[in-house]
Amino acid sequence: MQTHGVTTPFGRRPLTLAMLASQFKTAEIEPECRVDKWKLFRSLCEARERIGVSDRALAVLNALLSFYPKPELSEEHGLVVFPSNVQLSLRTHGMAPTTLRRHLATLVDAGLIIRNDSPNGKRYARKGRGGAIEQAFGFSVAPLVARAGEIAALAAEAEAERQELRVVRERLSLCRRDVSKLIETAIEEGAPGDWTAVFESYHALCRGIPRHPAVVDIAPILDELELLREEIVNRLEILVNVRNMSANARHIGGHIQNSNPESISDLEPALEKKQGAMAEQEQQLHRVPPKSFPFRMVLQACPQIADYGPGGSVSSWRELMTAAVVVRSMLGVSPSAYEEACGILGPENAATIVACILERGGHINSAGGYLRDLTRRAERGEFSIGPMLMALMRANGASGLRAG
Repeated sequence: MQTHGVTTPFGRRPLTLAMLASQFKTAEIEPECRVDKWKLFRSLCEARERIGVSDRALAVLNALLSFYPKPELSEEHGLVVFPSNVQLSLRTHGMAPTTLRRHLATLVDAGLIIRNDSPNGKRYARKGRGGAIEQAFGFSVAPLVARAGEIAALAAEAEAERQELRVVRERLSLCRRDVSKLIETAIEEGAPGDWTAVFESYHALCRGIPRHPAVVDIAPILDELELLREEIVNRLEILVNVRNMSANARHIGGHIQNSNPESISDLEPALEKKQGAMAEQEQQLHRVPPKSFPFRMVLQACPQIADYGPGGSVSSWRELMTAAVVVRSMLGVSPSAYEEACGILGPENAATIVACILERGGHINSAGGYLRDLTRRAERGEFSIGPMLMALMRANGASGLRAG
């Protein structure tokens, strides 16, 4: 059995008070105490940031533990391992001797192992007459046994913190998605409000997220985003209620108007169909293009379009539409395709789509065919510019945003 006397390092290595504290700690180990070495090592890996050791240092500790002959660390079988640096290097996949010595020193400074040096600094074991090891010189892993409870508690804390961070990051991702899509819906539905300013506030909050955030970094930003989401939802709820009231009023008026059982619609169904067809044709003639997105939002999503404006910049819708004509010609979009898009979507939205096509140029084979397809889909009510514009805003804002 190993004794717990104070040991000093060989050569010029200094003895520190922390080293003495580690040695004193090992004197408290109960003789019957046993610790699963690999379970303890996994806990160390989970708590390594709290203990202050690197993954490379843990790789060296893993190699040291592999030289311990039993699966459990105990006083009964001794707590000193004595491999040479050559053997350690082999089990650390060829780690250089200088790197190996540096990480061994890190493990000693962290209070995870103790140097139990021989008079000449060599690592070896002296056996008795029965073949049992009487004394060994090398590295004592007794501090691991002494600190097993502490290491397990630190690992549990680290795991709880990681779980909390995972939950908060999930909430953040969902909230960012909600706010982005709610703003898109509000703009497309023409909800009252300065949605450009709202979107810029959203981006400013997202830009504040660090690349590798902790819970304390995310929590205040998440609170602000949730308040923003609640505000947008309230505005959209008001819009829904207003439109429902308007729809109910029209329904009641129509019901009263058609309450005469001898109305001309009942007596002349053919005439009713003819009037319906005429109304549909009139609606087609007087189709109202969808509302355009805010100018600043389009520029933020499609910054490349500015290079084709007068003087290499655009500062108004007129200049943006002028730049779109230049880009349309450059991309090979025919005048007829662009005119059709302007007629159905409106000139601002047509210019916006051209700017989006320019931004995604490397992913589109035929810009003209793509524009015609989007125009036809928009005419059928199957396409909206919003998702395309928002996707580009997220992509072009990637340098300023941190995903989490």
